[in-house]
Amino acid sequence: MTWTTRPRSELSGLAAITVGKGPRVLLLHGVGLRAESWGAQLESIRAAHHVIAPDLPGHGHSPALGNSQPDLADYTTTLAKLLSSPTIVIGHSFGALLALTLAAHHPEKVSSVVALNAIFRRSPAAKTAVQTRLANLQETATSDPTDTLTRWFGTQDSAARRACHTWLMQANPRGYKAAYSVFAHEDGPSDSTLHRVRCPAFFVTGSEEPNSTPTMSHQMAQMVPQGEAVVIAGAAHMMPMTHATALDPVLHRALKAGLCQ
Repeated sequence: MTWTTRPRSELSGLAAITVGKGPRVLLLHGVGLRAESWGAQLESIRAAHHVIAPDLPGHGHSPALGNSQPDLADYTTTLAKLLSSPTIVIGHSFGALLALTLAAHHPEKVSSVVALNAIFRRSPAAKTAVQTRLANLQETATSDPTDTLTRWFGTQDSAARRACHTWLMQANPRGYKAAYSVFAHEDGPSDSTLHRVRCPAFFVTGSEEPNSTPTMSHQMAQMVPQGEAVVIAGAAHMMPMTHATALDPVLHRALKAGLCQ
């Protein structure tokens, strides 16, 4: 699969790829990425759904938030403007945190939610590592993405790795740091957020994921009335890009569950 640049539409102040017709699906990418990271899912879902994949604020072609130090609420308030009708929301990494927060605070507009590679209650070592990475980010210069890519893909070359390298090198440093700051300071969805998620919720991660671990997904699923944890064998952090075929059945179950609400 190749992840080529796609045309955007302007939706509620954000640049977004929009394809297909039918029930609405919102795809939220992770820090430093852009809407094209959902390339496989855009193709597999578009046949029966209206799919919206925005560039998050300060990413891709979307402008940064006006607040110089935005918090989680600033991001979710902006994204909630895209929820004009009941929507199935799928998020990856930071996007998973945003998706769960939207489901908790806008229950009438989120019919089902999928949290891919979501973090929850990091270990002390993981907290230290993410804070160290945040401290090394600059707002005026692009950081060397080698360490990030190694965490995501290991050292093996692949089309997915090369695509992410390009996106990280092209990322707006200010937008990247603003989003990463929220991601680093949040410890995943709060208990109260999870308890407020009443729609079907799927928590999906990879068996080889060292940071958004299978244990985390199981813990979150147990706190949601209609929660389910799924672990994709052999997958790690960039599961939507590297294991799209294995992920498809889970996503289609979530799409079906959303239509039943």
